[in-house]
Amino acid sequence: MTAARIRRLVLTNFRSYRASSVTVDSDAVVLVGANGAGKTNLIEAISFLGPGRGLRWATLDEITTRDLDADDPRGGVWAVSAEVEGALGLATLGTGIETAAGDDGAAARRCRIDREPVSSAAAFADHLRVVWLVPAMDSLFTGAAGERRRFLDRLVLAIDPTHAGRVGALERSLRSRNRLLEAPRPDPHWLDAVEHETAELAVAVAAARAETISRLSATLAARRDADAFPTPAVAIDGVVERLVRDHPAAEVEDRYRTTLREGRARDAAAGRTLEGPHRSDLDVIYAPKGIAAREASTGEQKALLIGLVLAHAALVSDMTGTAPVILLDEVVAHLDPGRRAALFEALGRLGAQVWMTGADPAAFSALAETVDILDITPGTITLRR
Repeated sequence: MTAARIRRLVLTNFRSYRASSVTVDSDAVVLVGANGAGKTNLIEAISFLGPGRGLRWATLDEITTRDLDADDPRGGVWAVSAEVEGALGLATLGTGIETAAGDDGAAARRCRIDREPVSSAAAFADHLRVVWLVPAMDSLFTGAAGERRRFLDRLVLAIDPTHAGRVGALERSLRSRNRLLEAPRPDPHWLDAVEHETAELAVAVAAARAETISRLSATLAARRDADAFPTPAVAIDGVVERLVRDHPAAEVEDRYRTTLREGRARDAAAGRTLEGPHRSDLDVIYAPKGIAAREASTGEQKALLIGLVLAHAALVSDMTGTAPVILLDEVVAHLDPGRRAALFEALGRLGAQVWMTGADPAAFSALAETVDILDITPGTITLRR
Protein backbone atom coordinates (compact mmCIF):
# COMPACT_ATOMS: atom_id res chain seq x y z
CA MET A 1 0.00 0.00 0.00
CA THR A 2 1.39 3.40 -0.98
CA ALA A 3 0.24 6.83 0.15
CA ALA A 4 -0.21 10.07 -1.76
CA ARG A 5 1.72 12.98 -0.28
CA ILE A 6 1.81 16.66 -1.06
CA ARG A 7 5.39 17.87 -0.84
CA ARG A 8 5.01 21.48 -1.99
CA LEU A 9 1.92 23.66 -2.21
CA VAL A 10 1.72 26.99 -4.04
CA LEU A 11 -1.27 29.34 -3.80
CA THR A 12 -1.88 32.35 -6.03
CA ASN A 13 -4.71 34.79 -5.37
CA PHE A 14 -6.57 32.08 -3.44
CA ARG A 15 -8.85 33.67 -0.83
CA SER A 16 -6.55 35.23 1.79
CA TYR A 17 -3.35 34.13 0.03
CA ARG A 18 -2.05 36.41 -2.72
CA ALA A 19 1.16 34.49 -3.31
CA SER A 20 2.22 31.83 -0.79
CA SER A 21 4.01 28.52 -0.82
CA VAL A 22 5.15 25.87 1.61
CA THR A 23 7.22 22.69 1.46
CA VAL A 24 6.55 19.85 3.91
CA ASP A 25 8.26 16.54 4.64
CA SER A 26 6.01 14.81 7.16
CA ASP A 27 2.91 12.68 6.90
CA ALA A 28 1.27 14.81 9.59
CA VAL A 29 0.94 18.52 8.84
CA VAL A 30 -0.62 20.79 11.46
CA LEU A 31 -1.84 24.31 10.70
CA VAL A 32 -2.05 26.53 13.78
CA GLY A 33 -3.21 30.12 14.05
CA ALA A 34 -5.94 32.37 15.31
CA ASN A 35 -9.50 32.06 14.10
CA GLY A 36 -9.81 33.78 10.73
CA ALA A 37 -6.09 33.52 9.96
CA GLY A 38 -6.65 31.36 6.88
CA LYS A 39 -6.16 27.78 8.06
CA THR A 40 -9.35 26.52 6.40
CA ASN A 41 -8.52 28.48 3.24
CA LEU A 42 -5.29 26.51 2.90
CA ILE A 43 -6.84 23.07 3.22
CA GLU A 44 -9.68 24.20 0.95
CA ALA A 45 -7.02 24.82 -1.69
CA ILE A 46 -5.87 21.21 -1.30
CA SER A 47 -9.46 20.02 -1.69
CA PHE A 48 -9.43 21.50 -5.20
CA LEU A 49 -6.83 18.89 -6.18
CA GLY A 50 -9.79 16.68 -6.97
CA PRO A 51 -13.07 16.97 -8.87
CA GLY A 52 -15.89 19.04 -7.50
CA ARG A 53 -16.19 22.39 -5.79
CA GLY A 54 -13.95 21.86 -2.80
CA LEU A 55 -14.73 21.43 0.87
CA ARG A 56 -16.79 24.64 1.07
CA TRP A 57 -18.79 23.80 -2.07
CA ALA A 58 -17.77 27.23 -3.41
CA THR A 59 -18.43 28.64 -6.84
CA LEU A 60 -15.28 29.39 -8.79
CA ASP A 61 -15.62 33.17 -8.60
CA GLU A 62 -15.94 33.07 -4.78
CA ILE A 63 -12.32 31.96 -4.43
CA THR A 64 -10.44 34.95 -5.80
CA THR A 65 -8.79 37.28 -3.29
CA ARG A 66 -11.15 40.20 -2.75
CA ASP A 67 -8.75 43.02 -1.81
CA LEU A 68 -6.79 43.28 -5.06
CA ASP A 69 -6.28 46.65 -6.67
CA ALA A 70 -8.44 47.30 -9.69
CA ASP A 71 -5.39 47.22 -12.00
CA ASP A 72 -3.80 44.15 -10.41
CA PRO A 73 -3.00 41.75 -13.28
CA ARG A 74 -4.03 38.81 -11.10
CA GLY A 75 -7.59 40.06 -10.75
CA GLY A 76 -10.09 37.37 -11.69
CA VAL A 77 -7.49 34.59 -11.58
CA TRP A 78 -6.63 32.09 -8.85
CA ALA A 79 -4.44 29.03 -8.91
CA VAL A 80 -3.42 26.08 -6.76
CA SER A 81 -0.35 24.05 -7.63
CA ALA A 82 1.08 21.06 -5.80
CA GLU A 83 4.12 18.88 -6.18
CA VAL A 84 2.78 15.44 -5.36
CA GLU A 85 4.36 12.11 -4.60
CA GLY A 86 1.48 9.94 -5.70
CA ALA A 87 0.37 6.69 -7.22
CA LEU A 88 2.37 7.30 -10.40
CA GLY A 89 5.40 8.85 -8.77
CA LEU A 90 6.27 12.53 -8.73
CA ALA A 91 3.94 14.93 -10.51
CA THR A 92 2.88 18.56 -10.45
CA LEU A 93 -0.86 19.15 -10.35
CA GLY A 94 -2.32 22.57 -11.01
CA THR A 95 -5.81 24.03 -11.16
CA GLY A 96 -7.45 27.44 -11.16
CA ILE A 97 -9.52 29.82 -13.23
CA GLU A 98 -8.61 31.99 -16.18
CA THR A 99 -10.72 34.91 -17.40
CA ALA A 100 -9.40 35.85 -20.80
CA ALA A 101 -9.87 39.38 -22.12
CA GLY A 102 -12.64 39.62 -24.67
CA ASP A 103 -14.67 36.65 -23.50
CA ASP A 104 -17.92 36.84 -21.53
CA GLY A 105 -16.06 37.00 -18.25
CA ALA A 106 -17.30 33.61 -17.09
CA ALA A 107 -14.96 31.69 -14.83
CA ALA A 108 -13.55 28.54 -16.42
CA ARG A 109 -11.60 26.05 -14.33
CA ARG A 110 -8.44 24.73 -15.93
CA CYS A 111 -6.44 21.70 -14.85
CA ARG A 112 -2.89 20.65 -15.68
CA ILE A 113 -0.61 17.73 -14.87
CA ASP A 114 3.10 18.45 -15.25
CA ARG A 115 2.01 21.70 -16.96
CA GLU A 116 0.10 19.84 -19.66
CA PRO A 117 -3.66 20.53 -19.92
CA VAL A 118 -6.08 17.77 -18.94
CA SER A 119 -9.81 17.70 -19.49
CA SER A 120 -10.83 17.99 -15.83
CA ALA A 121 -9.75 17.47 -12.24
CA ALA A 122 -10.92 13.86 -12.56
CA ALA A 123 -7.51 13.20 -14.14
CA PHE A 124 -5.84 14.10 -10.82
CA ALA A 125 -7.25 10.88 -9.39
CA ASP A 126 -4.48 8.96 -11.15
CA HIS A 127 -2.11 10.65 -8.70
CA LEU A 128 -4.03 11.27 -5.48
CA ARG A 129 -7.45 11.22 -3.84
CA VAL A 130 -8.58 13.66 -1.16
CA VAL A 131 -11.11 13.13 1.66
CA TRP A 132 -12.05 15.57 4.41
CA LEU A 133 -13.95 16.28 7.58
CA VAL A 134 -14.94 19.89 8.31
CA PRO A 135 -17.16 21.60 10.93
CA ALA A 136 -19.90 22.23 8.37
CA MET A 137 -20.47 18.47 8.31
CA ASP A 138 -21.38 18.40 12.02
CA SER A 139 -25.04 18.93 11.11
CA LEU A 140 -24.97 16.19 8.46
CA PHE A 141 -27.29 13.83 10.34
CA THR A 142 -29.82 16.46 11.39
CA GLY A 143 -29.76 18.69 8.31
CA ALA A 144 -31.49 18.53 4.95
CA ALA A 145 -31.46 15.41 2.78
CA GLY A 146 -29.65 17.37 0.08
CA GLU A 147 -26.60 17.75 2.33
CA ARG A 148 -26.45 14.00 2.97
CA ARG A 149 -26.93 13.31 -0.73
CA ARG A 150 -23.99 15.61 -1.52
CA PHE A 151 -21.93 13.83 1.14
CA LEU A 152 -22.88 10.49 -0.39
CA ASP A 153 -21.79 11.63 -3.82
CA ARG A 154 -18.46 12.81 -2.39
CA LEU A 155 -17.95 9.31 -0.97
CA VAL A 156 -18.49 7.91 -4.46
CA LEU A 157 -16.39 10.60 -6.12
CA ALA A 158 -13.30 9.78 -4.06
CA ILE A 159 -13.44 6.28 -5.55
CA ASP A 160 -14.90 7.00 -8.98
CA PRO A 161 -13.85 10.47 -10.24
CA THR A 162 -16.24 10.23 -13.21
CA HIS A 163 -19.24 10.20 -10.87
CA ALA A 164 -19.49 14.00 -10.79
CA GLY A 165 -20.01 14.06 -14.54
CA ARG A 166 -22.90 11.60 -14.30
CA VAL A 167 -24.54 13.54 -11.47
CA GLY A 168 -24.21 16.79 -13.41
CA ALA A 169 -25.63 15.20 -16.55
CA LEU A 170 -28.59 13.82 -14.58
CA GLU A 171 -29.32 17.26 -13.12
CA ARG A 172 -29.26 18.82 -16.60
CA SER A 173 -31.53 16.11 -17.98
CA LEU A 174 -34.03 16.62 -15.16
CA ARG A 175 -34.03 20.37 -15.79
CA SER A 176 -34.76 19.73 -19.47
CA ARG A 177 -37.70 17.50 -18.55
CA ASN A 178 -39.05 20.06 -16.10
CA ARG A 179 -38.89 22.80 -18.75
CA LEU A 180 -40.78 20.62 -21.20
CA LEU A 181 -43.47 19.94 -18.60
CA GLU A 182 -43.97 23.68 -18.11
CA ALA A 183 -45.47 23.94 -21.61
CA PRO A 184 -49.29 23.82 -21.84
CA ARG A 185 -49.07 20.87 -24.24
CA PRO A 186 -45.59 19.35 -24.03
CA ASP A 187 -44.47 17.32 -27.03
CA PRO A 188 -44.73 13.65 -25.94
CA HIS A 189 -41.97 12.62 -28.36
CA TRP A 190 -39.52 15.10 -26.82
CA LEU A 191 -40.54 13.96 -23.37
CA ASP A 192 -39.98 10.33 -24.33
CA ALA A 193 -36.49 11.17 -25.56
CA VAL A 194 -35.55 13.20 -22.47
CA GLU A 195 -36.98 10.57 -20.12
CA HIS A 196 -35.03 7.87 -21.92
CA GLU A 197 -31.80 9.78 -21.23
CA THR A 198 -32.87 10.63 -17.68
CA ALA A 199 -33.51 6.99 -16.83
CA GLU A 200 -30.12 5.89 -18.16
CA LEU A 201 -28.32 8.54 -16.13
CA ALA A 202 -30.43 7.91 -13.03
CA VAL A 203 -29.57 4.22 -13.02
CA ALA A 204 -25.87 4.94 -13.57
CA VAL A 205 -25.82 7.37 -10.62
CA ALA A 206 -27.84 5.04 -8.41
CA ALA A 207 -25.67 2.02 -9.25
CA ALA A 208 -22.45 3.88 -8.34
CA ARG A 209 -23.97 4.99 -5.04
CA ALA A 210 -25.27 1.53 -4.20
CA GLU A 211 -21.93 -0.11 -5.00
CA THR A 212 -20.02 2.40 -2.85
CA ILE A 213 -22.36 2.01 0.12
CA SER A 214 -22.19 -1.78 -0.15
CA ARG A 215 -18.40 -1.69 -0.07
CA LEU A 216 -18.36 0.92 2.69
CA SER A 217 -20.68 -1.22 4.80
CA ALA A 218 -18.26 -4.12 4.47
CA THR A 219 -15.35 -1.88 5.46
CA LEU A 220 -17.25 -0.56 8.47
CA ALA A 221 -18.04 -4.10 9.57
CA ALA A 222 -14.39 -5.12 9.25
CA ARG A 223 -13.30 -2.08 11.28
CA ARG A 224 -15.87 -2.55 14.05
CA ASP A 225 -13.20 -3.27 16.65
CA ALA A 226 -10.34 -1.43 14.96
CA ASP A 227 -10.55 1.88 16.85
CA ALA A 228 -12.39 3.79 19.54
CA PHE A 229 -14.96 5.39 17.26
CA PRO A 230 -18.44 3.86 16.99
CA THR A 231 -19.33 1.97 13.86
CA PRO A 232 -22.35 3.30 11.97
CA ALA A 233 -24.59 1.29 9.69
CA VAL A 234 -25.25 3.00 6.37
CA ALA A 235 -27.90 2.57 3.69
CA ILE A 236 -29.51 4.57 0.88
CA ASP A 237 -33.13 5.59 1.10
CA GLY A 238 -33.94 5.72 -2.59
CA VAL A 239 -36.19 3.66 -4.85
CA VAL A 240 -33.80 3.44 -7.80
CA GLU A 241 -30.81 2.65 -5.57
CA ARG A 242 -32.75 -0.20 -3.94
CA LEU A 243 -33.83 -1.59 -7.30
CA VAL A 244 -30.34 -1.67 -8.82
CA ARG A 245 -29.12 -3.93 -6.03
CA ASP A 246 -31.42 -6.77 -7.08
CA HIS A 247 -32.40 -6.17 -10.72
CA PRO A 248 -30.60 -5.74 -14.06
CA ALA A 249 -29.88 -2.15 -15.02
CA ALA A 250 -31.99 -2.37 -18.19
CA GLU A 251 -35.02 -3.49 -16.19
CA VAL A 252 -34.58 -0.67 -13.66
CA GLU A 253 -34.26 1.85 -16.49
CA ASP A 254 -37.57 0.64 -17.98
CA ARG A 255 -39.30 0.82 -14.61
CA TYR A 256 -38.05 4.35 -13.94
CA ARG A 257 -39.09 5.50 -17.43
CA THR A 258 -42.57 4.19 -16.67
CA THR A 259 -42.55 6.11 -13.39
CA LEU A 260 -41.54 9.30 -15.21
CA ARG A 261 -44.15 8.85 -17.94
CA GLU A 262 -46.96 8.12 -15.51
CA GLY A 263 -45.93 10.99 -13.26
CA ARG A 264 -45.91 13.75 -15.89
CA ALA A 265 -49.09 15.44 -14.75
CA ARG A 266 -48.11 15.28 -11.10
CA ASP A 267 -44.59 16.54 -11.77
CA ALA A 268 -45.91 19.34 -13.99
CA ALA A 269 -48.18 20.48 -11.16
CA ALA A 270 -45.31 20.33 -8.68
CA GLY A 271 -42.87 22.09 -11.01
CA ARG A 272 -40.23 19.41 -10.44
CA THR A 273 -39.59 15.69 -10.81
CA LEU A 274 -40.74 14.08 -7.58
CA GLU A 275 -39.09 10.65 -7.82
CA GLY A 276 -35.55 9.60 -8.60
CA PRO A 277 -31.96 9.56 -7.31
CA HIS A 278 -32.02 13.36 -7.03
CA ARG A 279 -34.40 12.84 -4.08
CA SER A 280 -32.54 9.99 -2.35
CA ASP A 281 -31.20 10.21 1.19
CA LEU A 282 -28.38 8.60 3.16
CA ASP A 283 -29.49 6.71 6.26
CA VAL A 284 -26.95 6.40 9.07
CA ILE A 285 -27.64 4.30 12.15
CA TYR A 286 -25.74 4.56 15.43
CA ALA A 287 -25.19 0.81 15.63
CA PRO A 288 -24.19 0.49 19.33
CA LYS A 289 -27.61 1.86 20.34
CA GLY A 290 -29.61 0.87 17.27
CA ILE A 291 -30.90 4.42 16.76
CA ALA A 292 -30.82 6.81 13.84
CA ALA A 293 -27.75 9.05 13.90
CA ARG A 294 -29.98 12.13 14.08
CA GLU A 295 -31.25 10.90 17.46
CA ALA A 296 -27.77 10.43 18.95
CA SER A 297 -26.14 13.02 21.17
CA THR A 298 -23.92 15.72 19.68
CA GLY A 299 -20.80 13.92 20.92
CA GLU A 300 -21.99 10.60 19.55
CA GLN A 301 -22.72 12.19 16.18
CA LYS A 302 -19.22 13.67 16.03
CA ALA A 303 -17.67 10.30 16.85
CA LEU A 304 -19.88 8.60 14.26
CA LEU A 305 -18.82 11.06 11.60
CA ILE A 306 -15.15 10.55 12.38
CA GLY A 307 -15.60 6.78 12.24
CA LEU A 308 -17.41 7.09 8.91
CA VAL A 309 -14.70 9.27 7.35
CA LEU A 310 -11.90 7.00 8.62
CA ALA A 311 -13.66 3.96 7.14
CA HIS A 312 -14.14 5.78 3.86
CA ALA A 313 -10.45 6.65 3.73
CA ALA A 314 -9.64 2.97 4.36
CA LEU A 315 -12.00 1.97 1.53
CA VAL A 316 -10.34 4.43 -0.86
CA SER A 317 -6.98 2.90 0.08
CA ASP A 318 -8.23 -0.65 -0.48
CA MET A 319 -9.88 0.11 -3.82
CA THR A 320 -7.15 2.28 -5.35
CA GLY A 321 -4.05 0.85 -3.68
CA THR A 322 -3.09 4.34 -2.50
CA ALA A 323 -4.00 6.03 0.77
CA PRO A 324 -5.70 9.39 0.20
CA VAL A 325 -4.67 12.77 1.54
CA ILE A 326 -6.93 13.47 4.55
CA LEU A 327 -8.01 16.99 5.56
CA LEU A 328 -9.30 17.50 9.12
CA ASP A 329 -10.50 21.01 9.93
CA GLU A 330 -10.86 21.86 13.65
CA VAL A 331 -11.56 18.23 14.55
CA VAL A 332 -9.03 17.59 17.31
CA ALA A 333 -10.08 20.50 19.56
CA HIS A 334 -13.51 18.94 20.12
CA LEU A 335 -12.20 15.57 21.29
CA ASP A 336 -11.31 14.54 24.84
CA PRO A 337 -7.71 13.32 25.34
CA GLY A 338 -8.69 9.66 24.97
CA ARG A 339 -10.53 10.15 21.68
CA ARG A 340 -7.76 12.45 20.45
CA ALA A 341 -5.16 9.74 21.04
CA ALA A 342 -7.45 7.21 19.35
CA LEU A 343 -7.77 9.46 16.31
CA PHE A 344 -4.00 9.87 15.99
CA GLU A 345 -3.57 6.11 16.32
CA ALA A 346 -6.22 5.40 13.69
CA LEU A 347 -4.64 7.90 11.29
CA GLY A 348 -1.27 6.27 11.83
CA ARG A 349 -2.71 2.87 10.88
CA LEU A 350 -4.11 4.32 7.66
CA GLY A 351 -0.63 5.48 6.66
CA ALA A 352 -2.06 8.57 4.93
CA GLN A 353 -0.76 12.10 4.85
CA VAL A 354 -3.03 14.18 7.08
CA TRP A 355 -3.44 17.96 7.16
CA MET A 356 -5.05 19.17 10.40
CA THR A 357 -6.02 22.64 11.60
CA GLY A 358 -6.36 24.00 15.13
CA ALA A 359 -5.97 27.15 17.16
CA ASP A 360 -4.11 25.47 20.02
CA PRO A 361 -0.82 23.70 19.17
CA ALA A 362 -0.97 21.86 22.50
CA ALA A 363 -3.76 19.70 21.10
CA PHE A 364 -1.20 18.13 18.76
CA SER A 365 1.58 17.68 21.33
CA ALA A 366 1.45 13.89 20.97
CA LEU A 367 2.62 14.33 17.37
CA ALA A 368 5.40 16.81 18.13
CA GLU A 369 8.28 14.67 16.89
CA THR A 370 6.61 13.51 13.68
CA VAL A 371 4.76 16.58 12.46
CA ASP A 372 5.35 19.65 10.32
CA ILE A 373 3.77 22.65 12.06
CA LEU A 374 2.70 25.57 9.89
CA ASP A 375 2.07 28.89 11.60
CA ILE A 376 -0.73 30.65 9.75
CA THR A 377 -1.26 34.40 9.82
CA PRO A 378 -3.41 36.28 7.29
CA GLY A 379 -1.89 35.66 3.88
CA THR A 380 1.26 34.01 5.26
CA ILE A 381 2.42 30.41 5.83
CA THR A 382 5.51 29.81 7.95
CA LEU A 383 7.00 26.39 8.57
CA ARG A 384 8.03 26.18 12.21
CA ARG A 385 11.63 25.04 12.60
